[in-house]
Amino acid sequence: MRALVVDDSSAMRAILRMALKKQGFEVAEAKHGLEALSVLAGAAPFDLILIDWNMPEMDGFELLRRIRNKAAYNATQIMMVTTETGMDQMSEALAAGANDYIMKPFTFDIVVDKLRLLGL
Repeated sequence: MRALVVDDSSAMRAILRMALKKQGFEVAEAKHGLEALSVLAGAAPFDLILIDWNMPEMDGFELLRRIRNKAAYNATQIMMVTTETGMDQMSEALAAGANDYIMKPFTFDIVVDKLRLLGL
């Protein structure tokens, strides 16, 4: 399985990369939404994309909307992983096509539980 981690924090990308690799994922990374679109355009499909909300260049919500507007990514599971803890943001992300939502800070077990809920 393949995952793309999109977060402007190198530390957060490293934490998520390690958690995903322990679950058997091949992991690619991007620092913001524009870089993620470039990675997506040049790669085989991903099974999972984890997206931070607050990033420079293009925020995670805009990235989510752009990904969900492309039929090629209909089967891709998308999880927001963010400090945005408001119910409005969570509802907005889920309505825009996110499959799940993790609030920072989180634990390894939370990531694993969310992956199981998504069938990954």
